[in-house]
Amino acid sequence: MQAETLPLGRAIQLALAHSTTSAIANADVQRTFAAYREVRNSYIPQLAIGSGLGYSYGFPLTLEGSAPSLVNAVTQSTVFNPSQRQFQNAANREWRAAQLQDKDQRSAVIQDVVLTYAELSKWEARLARSQEDQAEASRLERIVGQRVQEGVDSTLDLKKAQLTTARVRLRIAEARGSSDVLRRHLSLLTGMPASSIEIATDSIPELPAVTPEDDLPAKAVASSPAIQSADQHAIAEAFRASGEHRALLPSLDFAAQYARLSTYNNYDRFYNHFQADNATIGISFRFPIFSATQRARAQGADAEALKARKQADAARDKLSEETLKLQRAAEQLAAAREVAQLEYQLAQSGEEAARTRQEAGTGSLRDLVDARGQLSERYFAFQDADFEYRRVRVSLLRATGDIEKWALQSP
Repeated sequence: MQAETLPLGRAIQLALAHSTTSAIANADVQRTFAAYREVRNSYIPQLAIGSGLGYSYGFPLTLEGSAPSLVNAVTQSTVFNPSQRQFQNAANREWRAAQLQDKDQRSAVIQDVVLTYAELSKWEARLARSQEDQAEASRLERIVGQRVQEGVDSTLDLKKAQLTTARVRLRIAEARGSSDVLRRHLSLLTGMPASSIEIATDSIPELPAVTPEDDLPAKAVASSPAIQSADQHAIAEAFRASGEHRALLPSLDFAAQYARLSTYNNYDRFYNHFQADNATIGISFRFPIFSATQRARAQGADAEALKARKQADAARDKLSEETLKLQRAAEQLAAAREVAQLEYQLAQSGEEAARTRQEAGTGSLRDLVDARGQLSERYFAFQDADFEYRRVRVSLLRATGDIEKWALQSP
């Protein structure tokens, strides 16, 4: 299958459309919205039409609580119910909490795509570099072998050259394996065949600058969808507890019923006056006097509300602490990245100098082999430091709510 260049922005869009976690979160939004409408629609009259057909022998008894009838229509709705109003508010807050959780899952998907994409870019670059090193190591190994036969170098020098080649083969196997795993994961995220994915490293945007003076923990707490979702859930639990308490207050319902009766149910024999069409309409009042069960339920709801509030506070404190750790880690990793980059540049200079001396006949081949090995080590160390810095910075962008804006911008 022909490979297709997949920029980071396109990969994110495909992942958001294909992600199972986003689909689950969206299903939760639909479920909580349906639950909210279910509670809200209790104020809309509900109508049910049916019949209670049956033969009566003697006095007409009821069928499932209703008089036997040809046609029976019943309608009812809530008119005034303090408890129901609070439950409606609770359902509305749960719906909002689910929407915010869906937004948080969206950020999680973007973070997963970005880190997978960046790490795949690292391993592909390492694979390409290792393949170049393999060609050079094989060449140097042949030269050392020839020099050993000529008596210029020792067998120990040949073993060192062979070890260098073996290490390069190990790095190639490691890079190829990691690339395959990451490409497979990116395929699962985007829905594209793994064999058709070709990444574009230059599509990764530059990371924004961070200064030690930035109050990122406060920004993270203020913008985090997860914290906002926890707050909404805590408010919903408070409304639910209030609703349980208000269940002890008076309530008012509307109800109406129509029934078409028949003579074969013996109504005309046992009642002074028979009328085929009958209707009742009115208001149902309820005045709770005493309910130990409801009071216990209300106390349990109070405990759940307190628990939800404390969980939201704990999540806020945890996010603030983790964001501060990420901010300080980013500063340290930026310094480590700079050190690794300078060491790599020095290794480049050392390898160039060793090659120049060897070609001029003033340096040994052993020095060139050592310089090449040190250059590869410094390159891989710089790659690792660079990716660790990017990983922490992307996590910090998600914590502060800026990851989507950053990831979907033009590079």
